[in-house]
Amino acid sequence: LSCTTQPYRLRVRPAVECGLLAQAWSPCRRRIVVRHEQVSLARIGCSSSTRSRRGSRVTASSNNGTADPEKLLPDTSGRGTYLLMLINVVVFLFDKLLHVPGMDLLYLSHAHPIWWQWITHQFCHASIDHISNNLFFLLTFGRLVEDTEGPIGLTMIYLLCGLGAALASYLASPHNIVSVGASGAVFGLFAVSVLTRLSSFSLRRLLESLVLGQFVVRQVMGELRSQAMGGLVVGGLQVSHLAHLGGALAGCVLVLLLHRLPKVEAVKGEIE
Repeated sequence: LSCTTQPYRLRVRPAVECGLLAQAWSPCRRRIVVRHEQVSLARIGCSSSTRSRRGSRVTASSNNGTADPEKLLPDTSGRGTYLLMLINVVVFLFDKLLHVPGMDLLYLSHAHPIWWQWITHQFCHASIDHISNNLFFLLTFGRLVEDTEGPIGLTMIYLLCGLGAALASYLASPHNIVSVGASGAVFGLFAVSVLTRLSSFSLRRLLESLVLGQFVVRQVMGELRSQAMGGLVVGGLQVSHLAHLGGALAGCVLVLLLHRLPKVEAVKGEIE
């Protein structure tokens, strides 16, 4: 089916690439096509609200109940990044400042790990310096990933890369220790932020990937050197370089897997 609205003057934004997770998981495979100052909603049902007042947005709903194609576009408000930061801060306050009993159950125990600790340890930190460094990189690279993948994609990438980092640390470290920190997840964001931009052929994305890539490569090489030298101890705590490398590797694997799935394309249009 197709339907066409009355002619309007249109301001059409360039096509925006959907994030990898939106491309992989969204059930909607439709596209808004703009031609000759008319909005043709190809193969999508058109509601009467399309003829709305000046300045309103073009809306459509699918006959089979699929979502508006505009929802495929990444949300760049940063709310996913700020939510992850807020959770990290709240957990730190409860643990290190308020000393709420039982917070140590959130740490990943290598001797007897409990299932939820594989996730919760990613929001725990050992010191103010530890959380400050991770929040800085989460703010910077979290926004970069959210810019392409949206808040849900960012959250999933954070958790999956943190899980990969924990697994690497668990397999290679002694079993008489506990693991805490978002560093592994952050290193996953390092990798994803660069690789998703390398997959684009736009000049802007390529420039971003060059600037980000040289920083990420230096970080990864530094972790490899530190691991080869026996590891660093900061503030009396052993740094898990393998967890950092495991998080970066998980980010690379995640991007490669998602690139093999079908892609979705979306175009935005607005009525003036």
